[in-house]
This record gives sequence, structure tokens and C-alpha cells, in this order.
Amino acid sequence: MKFDTVFGIHERALQIRARRAELLAANLANADTPGYKARDIDFRRLLQGQMQPAVQLAATRPGHVAPPVGPVPAQAVQYRVPQQPSLDGNTVEAEREQVEYSANAVRYQASLRFLDGTIRTLKTAIKGTAQ
Repeated sequence: MKFDTVFGIHERALQIRARRAELLAANLANADTPGYKARDIDFRRLLQGQMQPAVQLAATRPGHVAPPVGPVPAQAVQYRVPQQPSLDGNTVEAEREQVEYSANAVRYQASLRFLDGTIRTLKTAIKGTAQ
């Protein structure tokens, strides 16, 4: 077994969930900002795209466009379409953002618990004794 695959997709999921938490928090912080457009990512689609082996791009010359850096490329961040548009152009719906933020936090914690269990199992296997 390769050590870099021990955590599976959970490492990448944590990175994507952390970025999503930032976006949702920014939406909540700008709930009263006229013209602010709520942003989010499609977590499932982004994670599925990361699970499939993709062609890796490389910028080999100064004029080349660099490949996306980080777990969430800029083009994966999308504007949210509001259910009830506001008169000032703001698309943040505070209740929806709070629900999405809470659900994201719970799933983030679930991934952390899984990783914690995996680390404990590895430590037990290395030490040879259960704690």
C-alpha cells in the first residue's frame, strides 16, 4: 500500500470543504452589501472530477497559461441563483447560507473523524498495541 493513498479522498475533501466554508462565510458577511453576488461551489462535481485521473497540464514556456493551483480552481466557483431576488441586486439569502454553512461544517467534521480513525489505526499498527 502506498502511504500517500492511505487517507483516500478525505484529504482532498477537507481542502474543498474548507474553501467552501470561506465562500459561504463571505456570503453571510456580505448579506447586506448592495449588488453582492452569492458564490458557492458544487462540492460533489468538484470532488468527482478530482477522483478521476485527469490530464495534468504543465506550463513549459513563459507564454503558457498556468494550470489551476489549489484544490478549488477559480472556474469552479459559481454564482448562486437566488430563489427570491432582492431589489438592491444582492443574491445572498441568509437562511440558505446558514443551512449550507452548517451542513458543510458537519461534513467537514465527519471527514476529520475518519482521518483521525485512520491515523489511530496506523499508530496501532506501527506500535503493535491497542490503546
